[in-house]
Amino acid sequence: MIDRPYVILSAAMSIDGYLDTASPPRLALSNAADLDRVDEVRAHSDAILVGARTVRVDNPRLLVRSDERRSRREAEGLPSSPWKVTITSTGDLDPRSEFFISGHTEKLVYCPRSAVRGIRDRLGELATVVGLGEEVTVADLLSELNDRGVHTLLVEGGGTVFTQFLASDLVDELQLAIAPFFVGDRRAPRLLGDGTFPWNPDRHAPLAESRQVGDMVLLRYALSERCATSGRSSPGP
Repeated sequence: MIDRPYVILSAAMSIDGYLDTASPPRLALSNAADLDRVDEVRAHSDAILVGARTVRVDNPRLLVRSDERRSRREAEGLPSSPWKVTITSTGDLDPRSEFFISGHTEKLVYCPRSAVRGIRDRLGELATVVGLGEEVTVADLLSELNDRGVHTLLVEGGGTVFTQFLASDLVDELQLAIAPFFVGDRRAPRLLGDGTFPWNPDRHAPLAESRQVGDMVLLRYALSERCATSGRSSPGP
């Protein structure tokens, strides 16, 4: 038995692998159909994780949008939206951001142990702040979330977090939604930074599914034996 959550990494990117443009306003990559698809994945997750930079730059609410899906979760005894999780090394988080003020669900902030006191002073009762060693590792984070009862973790950004998770070889399922255009600006944030990844020219990631979503295409890769290799995605065990 694997004592960690089932991890889904979900990202929308341009054809040339960018997550955004180099300057505001924020680039809209997903179409309505893809946003609805991701909403369904959120509704089946126990927690959604983004990095602190995503909280600062994108100011996401990270809530289930559909009334029907929220009601379904509540009927199952769950909060209307999954827990929110972020990782920070510095504690540079605005307590007025949507991450903290939107939605009646648990908010978790993971940081190095040395930063706990300052972040708790900054956020007060808005979030539970958890220190994990000298630095936060993906393995320690997943172990801690597992202890809290998180079975399915949806990782939504950004590039630094995606790089850390994929390099750790602790992702079960990768969902890439490709927008039908190019960004073409090396200053813009990309899907991944430099790293040593378990999936390389000598070890190919199995393609579990590909399908059209409006004018986008979804590619779903099975990065562990826990991921279904055919049919529509599921949250796993």
